[in-house]
Amino acid sequence: MQYLFSTLTVVTFAPLVGVVVLLFLRPEQKNAIRWVALITSLATFLLSLVMLGQFNRLAPGLQLEINAPWIRIGSTWQIGYHMAVDGLSLLLILLTTFLTPLSIASTWTAIEERVKEFMIFFLLLEVGMTGVFMAQDLFLFYIFWEFTLVPMYFLIGIWGGPRKIYAALKFFLYTMAGSILMLLAILYLGITLGTFSVPEIIARAGSLDLTTQLLLFWGFAAAFAIKVPIWPLHSWLPDAHVEAPTAGSVILAGVLLKLGTYGFVRFNLGMFPDAAVRAAPVLAVLGVIGILYGAIVSYAQTDAKKLVAYSSVSHLGFVILGLFALNAQGIQGAILQMVNHGISTGALFLLVGMIYERRHTRDMAQFGGLWKIMPVYGALFLIVVLSSMGLPGLNGFIGEFAILLGAWGAGQPGGPLGSYLYAAFGALGVILAAIYLLWLFQRLFLGEVTNEKNRGLSDLNRREILIMIPLIVLIFWIGLYPKPFLDLLSPSVEHLASTLQAAAVALR
Repeated sequence: MQYLFSTLTVVTFAPLVGVVVLLFLRPEQKNAIRWVALITSLATFLLSLVMLGQFNRLAPGLQLEINAPWIRIGSTWQIGYHMAVDGLSLLLILLTTFLTPLSIASTWTAIEERVKEFMIFFLLLEVGMTGVFMAQDLFLFYIFWEFTLVPMYFLIGIWGGPRKIYAALKFFLYTMAGSILMLLAILYLGITLGTFSVPEIIARAGSLDLTTQLLLFWGFAAAFAIKVPIWPLHSWLPDAHVEAPTAGSVILAGVLLKLGTYGFVRFNLGMFPDAAVRAAPVLAVLGVIGILYGAIVSYAQTDAKKLVAYSSVSHLGFVILGLFALNAQGIQGAILQMVNHGISTGALFLLVGMIYERRHTRDMAQFGGLWKIMPVYGALFLIVVLSSMGLPGLNGFIGEFAILLGAWGAGQPGGPLGSYLYAAFGALGVILAAIYLLWLFQRLFLGEVTNEKNRGLSDLNRREILIMIPLIVLIFWIGLYPKPFLDLLSPSVEHLASTLQAAAVALR
């Protein structure tokens, strides 16, 4: 019974308490439904802070571990309810529980139809996402991984835009296709090594020959590359973002895409270091292509939300580049950039959603001069744009700088990539980001007010400002004092980086 009341179990399944309460409320009790969902998500966030307080930041390994027998198949196979956290997963859990209440609060006036079902699906999605970051058994991980598809599918398919069915199906089918390959890899590992426990697989995976490791590596990578998404597997993302409701876009960009990058760190790098060294140049090239492609295509957009959606392809290309630099600087920068992207891009989607609620259009040509009409909105938008483009002093700069440092360092003797071109092209992506993000800001806010429909727009209300304040605080906090976040990551990252560097030396 102690496993049922452990911190990890409580944090993961706390949103289900809200789901149960919502089942007893009538659909017409919309405000009560909203408050129950918001209070439940806030309580989950507070519980995750308790978990942070219990975590030893100096220890590199898994902590708060629970491992109970769950499913026994015959006399040989046992699947465990095995959950634990380290600095990497804890930071992403905090990001999840932080963004969920902000996303729910953003729906207060945006979602009027089937509010009860919307909030139930949103809380269920939070359960799946936190479970993915905690699971230490591959079978349990796969259940949580697949579970996240269902709520997101309905959030897009029911409350999305005009092409919502197309976008939802595309999202579902793309992700399922990659998941099938990962499932085959999981089955092979479990049958060959006799366990589904991730720590035990890490300890035994060295017994697999390099060819087998590479096949398993790419089996997992197929699922994670689609989820990130890495170019050229990205085409589902703009459709999903554009058609999803604002809260769906925030949680999709802020957390769901991080399931893919987290998977690369936890499984591809952690379980198959030898294969990771061999595959690193290919994935680093794909990351660089994603950086440049996403930036160029973003500049060509006329829909503000679609521009932000394509910017995710570019920003997450940086994360892939940092991870496959295979050194501590790159990996640490990549993980921090996962958090930065969730904050900055989530904030951009919220701000675009706020203007969409007022004008019911995202066409940038319909705006211009908004700074004079909505100065508070303009000031917040400018801060978020500058953070997304990596201005020093704001959160985006720290992550991108560490990634470029890692990519450059990977070309040093002993590094697996052996080229400074990755860092050079990555730096070009930073310049391109400044171009398309400042272009977005110029189109919306500068110049004269040419559209009379914009003159009567109201500035942000108290609820909208309260939603944005925590994001703005984090943007400045990480930008000016990132030490607490980096210290949380450092022990786990240093251990992983040393393993990867040892593999690189051994394969030379």
